[in-house]
Amino acid sequence: MSYDLKKTVVLVGMMGAGKTAVGRALAAKLNVPFIDSDAEIVKAANMSIAEIFERDGEAFFRLKESQVIARLLEEERCILSTGGGAYLAEGNRAEISERGVAVWLDADVDLLWNRVKHKDTRPLLRTENPRKTLENIFEARVPLYGLADLPVKAEDGLSIEEMADRVAQALLGARPDVLTET
Repeated sequence: MSYDLKKTVVLVGMMGAGKTAVGRALAAKLNVPFIDSDAEIVKAANMSIAEIFERDGEAFFRLKESQVIARLLEEERCILSTGGGAYLAEGNRAEISERGVAVWLDADVDLLWNRVKHKDTRPLLRTENPRKTLENIFEARVPLYGLADLPVKAEDGLSIEEMADRVAQALLGARPDVLTET
């Protein structure tokens, strides 16, 4: 089976929701490029996101993130994975909905914690109580993620491939303007 992707699919959601892993699998399934906005920022800055946060601050990082996302949305249709905070900015939300479709990988806080608790690559979780920090970030961000064009529930026990299939089926069912089978 082959697919016709008419708009860029932008994966949004919390750190640990699976945006990169599911994005890669979805891109392979649809035979389109996969791009990670965080990886593009790292490449452009020639330093890690943690280093950018430390050296230039979160506001600078968010500005660069918005610029990169806008540029990527102008380029070829693809599966675009964004950082967890990218969709919080109203300008990014508007740009994504205008030029693509926002798919929220909706994972609960326990699933997210199980995925991120052993990683030191999350600058926002470098706190006294990272679990509580994650819960606070989750509570603040979920209402904004809820504005996404299409929510797709992530569940413990689903493989990356099963999640990619779930996203593809959701798009096929709800957004024929974005994805069709050929």
